[in-house]
Amino acid sequence: MANHHTALEYLTTTKIGEKGQLTVPKQFREDLGLGTGAPFAVLRLGDGLILLPEQQRFQQLCDQVRERLTAAGLTSEDLLATLPAARNRVYARRYDKKPSSGNPRRPARNQRGK
Repeated sequence: MANHHTALEYLTTTKIGEKGQLTVPKQFREDLGLGTGAPFAVLRLGDGLILLPEQQRFQQLCDQVRERLTAAGLTSEDLLATLPAARNRVYARRYDKKPSSGNPRRPARNQRGK
């Protein structure tokens, strides 16, 4: 399997096909677990392009969030504890009032038609 910590590694050369498609060699598709239709982010870096599988990009985002929360001294429990207050703020903004003791995610029946 490929080393995901390598900053830059030459893989292979490929060509753009008639329909503008690039072929990723089988070895690298297998190493990265990429199937047909796998989404990629295409980034421009100067005169070059970086193709980044979306699954990898999402994992990198998760890692960055985890690192920043850890650096701030927050735990997952701390974050989860903020959800009720955040939900109430969103509800108040959306419906211009505080939620009732019932389900704060759905307005009363007579208010849905407004």
